[in-house]
Parts: sequence; structure tokens; C-alpha cells
Amino acid sequence: MADVFGMALMDYHQGNYTEDIITHSSLDEEDTIPLPYLFRDYEKMPPLEKKALALAKGKVLDIGCGAGSHSLYLQKKGLEVTALDYSAGAIMVCQERGVKSTVNSAILSYTDDKFDTLLLLMNGIGLAGKLNNLERFLQHLASLLLPNGQILLDSSDIIYMFDQDEDGGYWIPNTGQYYGEVEFTMTYKGHKSDSFTWLYLDYNTLSNACLSHNLNCELVCSGQHYDYLARITKK
Repeated sequence: MADVFGMALMDYHQGNYTEDIITHSSLDEEDTIPLPYLFRDYEKMPPLEKKALALAKGKVLDIGCGAGSHSLYLQKKGLEVTALDYSAGAIMVCQERGVKSTVNSAILSYTDDKFDTLLLLMNGIGLAGKLNNLERFLQHLASLLLPNGQILLDSSDIIYMFDQDEDGGYWIPNTGQYYGEVEFTMTYKGHKSDSFTWLYLDYNTLSNACLSHNLNCELVCSGQHYDYLARITKK
């Protein structure tokens, strides 16, 4: 699988920025991931991310760290941070930007250490892929927590992307799958990624999944566009 994401991050980091990543999704929309946004400093981060960074404590695992912006901020605050990403290019960029501890791995393959805070920002729960993977994903995350540890994650309820009728109900295609499962491919400078599924999860579904697996789930705050920050702890 071409590391399209890592390639783009490396280009931007090395001063070869000429275009953004283009995403194609099963929602029939073409969109872009602006590379400068992935390198933003704290001032340019949305309120949900700032809140999560304020709540982060102790030993932190930044899951799906990308270019390492969250890790660098927490590191400067004096926290012990490990940045983890499946993209080798992303990890290389993190290292070159000064992140001290990095891991190039899929999160489900990682079992090396335990942490006080697991950080999954920029819709990090999307890494679960599909709703029927959520149970396994949450259990694995919980296994990486130290006593009194926490999982901080944000996501969006994408129900707003579907047509609404006069009664306020939504017209969701009956595909047999959860409406928040979105299939993506990324293209960048003629390179195309394999397709992958990303999970956008409404808070009630997350909360119910936690409840049935002996986890506490707390809605920390809601954003302006169907997005939210949640905190999960072991009971």
C-alpha cells in the first residue's frame, strides 16, 4: 500500500509543498486535506483539541499522530509523549520535527507499553473502521491504560450529511451498515492509496458501546458542527 499520507507530509516538511491530498469517499464527495493544517501550532487548533490537550496527563500515547503537532505541544509542556502512526512517512516527519519517542505501527498491533492518557484526535476513533470492530478496538485501547488512565477522543455525527424530511427525520440509505462507515481513497501527486473504511461515530452509539464493556464514557464538550470530545475510563 502506497504511503500517500506520509509522502505528502514529507513533501510539506521538506519545503516541496505544491498540492494537497485529495480524498474520494463513498459519500460521493471529493475533498482535500490541506497539508498546512496538519502542521498547525496550538493557536490554530480547534477548541475541542485544545480541551483534550488540557486534559492530557502523565504518560501519553498520541494515536494516529500524523505530523506530530499534538505530541510536540504536550512534549513542550513537559509530558512524556509517544507518537504512534501506521504511516512510516508520518513517523519520519515527527522525528525530524523533534518528537522524542515514536512508534511506526498500527494501533491494534501495539502492546509494548501502558499509558495514563490515550489521545485519538482529528476523529481518531475512525481507526476502528467499522461499527462491528468497535468492541475489539475499545477493549484493545483499555488494555493499554495504566490504573486511573483515560482515553480522550473526538468524532463527528455525520447524520447532517443526509437529506432531512419535514418532520426532522433523516433519509439514510438502507445499505445494511451503520451510516457513519465511510469508504475512502486518497490521491496525491499521481499516487493512490488503497481504499479504507473510516468510522464517524455519534456519541450515543459510543456511549452504549462503552456501557456494555464496563467502561465509563463522559461527554466532555460538543463542537459547533456535530462534533464532540469524549473521555473514556475503566470502571
